[in-house]
Amino acid sequence: MPRFGRVLTAMVTPFAPDGQVDYALAERLAVHLVAHGSDGLVVAGTTGESPTLTWEEEYELFRVVKTAVGERAQVLAGTGANSTREAVVATVKAAELGLDGSLQVVPYYNKPPQAGLLAHFRTIAQAVPDFPLMLYNIPGRTGVNLLPETVAALADKEANIIAIKEASGNLEQVAQLRRLVPPERLAIYSGDDSLTLPLLAMGAVGVVSVASHLVGVEIQTMVQAFFQGQPERAQALYNRIYPLFKALFATTNPIPVKRALELMGWSVGAPRLPLVGADPAVDQILRPVMQELHLLA
Repeated sequence: MPRFGRVLTAMVTPFAPDGQVDYALAERLAVHLVAHGSDGLVVAGTTGESPTLTWEEEYELFRVVKTAVGERAQVLAGTGANSTREAVVATVKAAELGLDGSLQVVPYYNKPPQAGLLAHFRTIAQAVPDFPLMLYNIPGRTGVNLLPETVAALADKEANIIAIKEASGNLEQVAQLRRLVPPERLAIYSGDDSLTLPLLAMGAVGVVSVASHLVGVEIQTMVQAFFQGQPERAQALYNRIYPLFKALFATTNPIPVKRALELMGWSVGAPRLPLVGADPAVDQILRPVMQELHLLA
C-alpha cells in the first residue's frame, strides 16, 4: 500500500450560512469520508477553496480534521502557494500540527520557468526534510506545466517528495514521468476522476478524487479490483460511475460537488466568492446521474 493510500478525497470546505467555516461539519464530513472509502483526505486544496481561505482558517481545518480521523486516515495539508516563502511557513506549521503530509500545488499566476519550479519545491522540501510532500500539477488552473524532467530532478535529490497528483490530462506526460522515475521512488496519483483507470494502467497508484465525496466505496472497490487482477470488474465499476465524474465538472469545481452534497443532505454551503452556487443548469445535469446511482437524499 502506498504511503498515502489508494483513494484520497480532495475535501470540500463547509461554510455556515454566514459564510464562516463550519468546523464541526468539517469534522463530521471527514469521519464520513473515511468510513466510506477514503484512505486519506486533502484539506484546503483547490476543491477546499484554498484561494479564499485565510491561513488561520486553514490551520484550524488541519487541526480539527486530523483530530477527527486520527490514525484511521492520512491527512494532507494543502499548503502550496505562489509565494515560496508563504508555502514554507504554512508547510512547517502543518508538520508541527502533526499532519501526515502536504499537497504542494504548482505556483499559480506568476508562471515560473522550470528552473523556478525546481527551486520552489526544493526550498519547501528542504525546510521540512522529514515531512512527506505530494506535488500537484494542474496547468489548467496554474498556467504552468510541471514537466516530467523537473519532477525527476526533484525526486532524485529530495527524499521527502514522494508523490505527485497529476492533473495535466496528458497521458503521454504521465508515461514519460513513470519512465523517468520508478514507482518505488514516486507515487503517481490521478488528479482527474475520469482518468483514474487509464492512469492506473500506466503506473499510477491511486487517485485524489472529488467524486469520492459521493461514491468513495465504489471508487475504492474499482481501484482495488484493478490491483487484484480483476480488470473487467474495475472497468464495469468505472463505466457505472463515469457519468458522475463528468457531471461533477459541469462547471468550475467545487461548485457541482458542493451542490451534490447538498442534494445528499450535507449542508456544506455555497462556495465563497468569486465562485457562486450552482445554477439550475447544473442541477439538471446532476440530478439524473445521482438518481441513477441512488445518491439523492
